[in-house]
Parts: sequence; structure tokens; C-alpha cells
Amino acid sequence: MAAPTIRIRGLYGIPEVLPGTNLADEIIKAFNSCKVRGENNKRDPIILVVAQKVVSKSEGRLVHLDRVIPSVQARKWARKYQKDPRIVEVVLQQASRVVRMERGIIIVETHHGYVCANGGVDASNAPCGTVVLLPQDPDRSARRLRRRLARGLHRPVAVVISDSFGRPWRLGITNVALGVAGLSPFIDCRGQVDSYGRLLQATLIAVADELAAAAELVMGKTSGIPVAVIEGFVGLSAAGTGKDLIRPEKEDLFR
Repeated sequence: MAAPTIRIRGLYGIPEVLPGTNLADEIIKAFNSCKVRGENNKRDPIILVVAQKVVSKSEGRLVHLDRVIPSVQARKWARKYQKDPRIVEVVLQQASRVVRMERGIIIVETHHGYVCANGGVDASNAPCGTVVLLPQDPDRSARRLRRRLARGLHRPVAVVISDSFGRPWRLGITNVALGVAGLSPFIDCRGQVDSYGRLLQATLIAVADELAAAAELVMGKTSGIPVAVIEGFVGLSAAGTGKDLIRPEKEDLFR
């Protein structure tokens, strides 16, 4: 039996996304105008990995820094590490819990439950004088995009909203799934046996994170490609959300 083949392509032709942009319409237009269309059966399911930044911008998740009044804590910390106190204040506002504030780095747990640097607040690829926040509810954003894309593309669609996260004990960043709609975020191998007949007891593969990371290889950070199309992946019938990927507090050994 031949091994399954997964094809991942960057989706070109999406213009600058601004607050109020109909992101689904722009993705549909780009998809229909590129070579992806027609190379596979229209009925074949696809996964669209969409960068968090364009989702947030389309939803108006921008903060104008000239409207931010830094707190005493933000001003003090920013002065110590030569940071913009307004951005520090926005980061603190996005935090439900501060994990670490050391060496000029702020690690927080956001209101969504993500533990990440700067609470997901990002000034890159943002209009001058603004920062971009994470979507209010990435899973809801993914569901909304999926409905509109499936209707416009006339085929089964799953959506993964991705963002770059750092990792404890490892250098570099990698993309992870924030919002998921139309597929399970896991491949659950528990209860299966390995090639030596041993029962697998803890193998739960975070496939939505793996798809997000693989898509980043064709999206890039500076290439202006905010969407990737993944074809050939099976298992789109199962349900699940990005929130399912967050480790429950009672299982977190590092909290």
C-alpha cells in the first residue's frame, strides 16, 4: 500500500487585510484564481491554515497605542528594559496570570489559556502606532471561516488558525493551532499496539499543531502569504477545537 501524500501550498493573491475585510471572500477569490483549483477533485476535502494575524486584523483586534495609559508597573518595567510602556501595558491587560517577567521578557497566561510571550500582542505587520491582539475566540473565528469557505468553495473544508509560539527548553519558534474547526486536533493512538505488540498508553498526537507547523514552511513570516492549503490529509470528519489542545490545570506539572 502506498503511503499517503500530503500537499501543502501557499495561497497567493490575498491583499492587505484591514479591519472589516471579508477574509473568507478574499481567501475564496485567491483560491479560485490560483493553480490549486482544478488540479484535484473539487469534492476532495482541504485544510486551510490561516495566520492569526490576518484573522485578528479582519476582526478589528487592533490597539492604538496613543490611547493606552501605562500603569505604574508597566512604566517601571519598561524603563528598566528600554521597552515601550504602552505595549507593556497592553500585554499585562491580556494576561490572566503573569508567569515570568525577567530579562526583558514577559511570559503570561492569556484569558484564552495560552501561555506565551507578550500575551500574543504583536507589533509586526501592524499599522504604524498599533499592536495586534489575538482573536477574542479563535475557535469561533475558525468555525465562522469554515462555514463561509465551505459554502463559497463548494467542498469540505477544515480551518486551522495558527500563530507562532516559543517553547520551553528549546530555541526558536514554531507555529501552533489556536483555533480549529472541521477536524480533530488529535490523532489518538492510545489503545493501539506498536510494531512489537506493545500497547500504546499515552500517545496522543497534536496533529493540528503539526499541520500548523508544516504550513508555516510555505507561509513564512515576511513573504506575505497568510494562508496555506493542505490537500490529501485524511480524518476531517471528526470534531474538535483548538481549546482542546490546552493542557488542563490539574495535569500541568509546571504550574
